[in-house]
Amino acid sequence: MHLPALAKQEDRAVPATKTIITLADGRSLIYFDEKPADRTATDLRDLPDTATHSQIRWDPVQDDWVVIASHRQARTFLPPADECPLCPSRDGRHTEIPASDYDVVVFDNRFPSLSVDTAAAGSSDGLFLSRPGNGKCEVVCFTSDHDSSFAKLSPERAETVIEAWVDRTRELSTVDGVEQIFPFENRGQEIGVTLAHPHGQIYAYPFLPPPVRQMLASARRHRESHGGCLFCDLLHSEQKAGERIVVEGEHWTAFVPYAARWPYEIHLYARRHVPDLPSLTAAERADLARVYLDVLRRFDSLFSTPTPYIAAWMQAPVRVDRDLAHLHLKLFTIRRAEGKLKYLAGSESGIGVFINDVTPEQAAARLRGD
Repeated sequence: MHLPALAKQEDRAVPATKTIITLADGRSLIYFDEKPADRTATDLRDLPDTATHSQIRWDPVQDDWVVIASHRQARTFLPPADECPLCPSRDGRHTEIPASDYDVVVFDNRFPSLSVDTAAAGSSDGLFLSRPGNGKCEVVCFTSDHDSSFAKLSPERAETVIEAWVDRTRELSTVDGVEQIFPFENRGQEIGVTLAHPHGQIYAYPFLPPPVRQMLASARRHRESHGGCLFCDLLHSEQKAGERIVVEGEHWTAFVPYAARWPYEIHLYARRHVPDLPSLTAAERADLARVYLDVLRRFDSLFSTPTPYIAAWMQAPVRVDRDLAHLHLKLFTIRRAEGKLKYLAGSESGIGVFINDVTPEQAAARLRGD
């Protein structure tokens, strides 16, 4: 097993400059600049006020909430590069970002699944229970370069993105009714991405999603029976086994899980027991930037074309069971081989039992480059 060492990088000394502006329709946009920049450009578009009708409905059989957001049917879908709404505003063309260039930008989604201003009402009629879809959906642009990707970012830019995640997790946790903050990235048309520009999103849910509830229940059972943290013990077990470890940093470890559901799946764990992104030290953020970039580049080396993936941050809930959670990232691709996708067919979609065509040990070896 070959694990290349990662060069140590000095902790970042100067945080990014944060500037908040208001877009033409009242939404907020935040610049995160690595160096001082002029952010006086205004949004010159003539936009109608944002109107959302998000509602959450309870499924008593599955014991979870479903978001109903019919207004999203009108959202932008795979525009050509010269009409990308996430590029800077240049040459007379006005986009979501008024500036002619930027480092990292976060703004309120124009077509949010959840909103603090939703016009939907709640109701209760026997087994039919609904509530307004209160929450937040934000877009995170990693770079102004339309043809780039997260894997191509410099470590300094990756740290700026992490700083934005930290800031937004902290701020969104103060929104009334929000229970879970979920930063994530979808990359590739095969995944269902509707905008090609390098970006991710942050959802602030008014409930705990089912995987989070299940994760916490498992952690609680483990603590009651073994007296420790499920995630810390799992990480130690993977480190001891060794064969599924892909990258080891000073503060982070990336491994293919023993029971991986997807053909190529990596879990990235903080070695220290921390609940969420804002709890990370400067050294842990710097190491995260290095390790995460390494992992993404390994994903992109799997096939002849960029690997489609989903990267999902699993953080502690805002208000409950924060001591049970352990910050980690789940990264996976639906591509199982060159030109072949892993479709969620009857067993996976119908009853939730995953069948993996690639052994986790084979996947780890290939990702390491063995």
